[in-house]
Amino acid sequence: MPKTLLVTGASGLIGSEVATYFARELGYAVHGVDNNQRAVFFGPQGDTRWNQRRLQRDLPGYVHHELDIRDRAGVLALVKEVRPSAIVHAAAQPSHDRAAAIPFDDFDTNAGGTLNLLEAARQASPESPFVHMSTNKVYGDAPNRIPLVERDTRWDYADPAYAHGVAEDFTIDQSKHSLFGASKVAADVMVQEYGRYFGLPTCCLRGGCLTGPNHSGVELHGFLSYLVKCNLEGREYRVFGYKGKQVRDNIHALDVARFMAAFVAAPRAGEVYNLGGGKANSVSILEAFKIAEKFSGRAQVHAYVDQARAGDHICYYSDLRKMRAHYPSWDITQTVEDTIRQIVEAWKTRPAA
Repeated sequence: MPKTLLVTGASGLIGSEVATYFARELGYAVHGVDNNQRAVFFGPQGDTRWNQRRLQRDLPGYVHHELDIRDRAGVLALVKEVRPSAIVHAAAQPSHDRAAAIPFDDFDTNAGGTLNLLEAARQASPESPFVHMSTNKVYGDAPNRIPLVERDTRWDYADPAYAHGVAEDFTIDQSKHSLFGASKVAADVMVQEYGRYFGLPTCCLRGGCLTGPNHSGVELHGFLSYLVKCNLEGREYRVFGYKGKQVRDNIHALDVARFMAAFVAAPRAGEVYNLGGGKANSVSILEAFKIAEKFSGRAQVHAYVDQARAGDHICYYSDLRKMRAHYPSWDITQTVEDTIRQIVEAWKTRPAA
């Protein structure tokens, strides 16, 4: 019997990459949970059915489950039925801005859905490594208190203590998170608690900008994917505050999947990792424009809005030293330039939803 992976948000960027990696590279039988809620949150442009069809076409034996993670009884029944060797939880309401308009949907999905999965795992499959896609937004806007220096195309940390980026011991308290950030804090702490209190093999991956060619980027979520889409279509990209010099670290979904595989092979209980591209894969919006233009051959059309998003980070990149220390065989393999090139190529050939 092959090992079995249960992955939520399976038709999304991370879920689909994880499903593909575990199936092709590790020989897992994959059960994917997704009900295309992204299209509900973001409209037709957020639709991920095309990705679901791709998985069903390309992965032999892939099993799709049309299930909402807010369905507590349904989640428990599925975990009891599948008894997965590992669980990757990548389903979420992922947008800062959208959360304010749908606070109950946001919290019930992000916090309640995570609790449903954790308790189902504890009851039916407690030995299975449980990997939770958290977010760097659990730190709220506290990273904006780090002293910064302004450079030609970006902001950067002025304090040498942050030369490697933000580490996992950074405060998550007493800052503005957005309702999305708050719901993800609740989920993050609960995943830790099921590890620390119950001894389950759990980890929270506090992702930065997770990206790659299979992202259905929209304005409210999916920075590089949406930027490239605007570039190729000649559509105006709106820059919200900070002179377009705000910095994000970008990690390709493949490198996310590779780290998850490393954790599943040697799990720990209640662990936390800042999962990003690190300083080497950091990029400002202005810098991303130039890279996209390089690969598309088109000028980026953009407009500046002199109002930053609430709780947005001026500069954020992850300190990867803990991840590399715990899992020395893992490292970043996809550069930010390679990633943007792949996104450009993918949008050019993306099938209709």
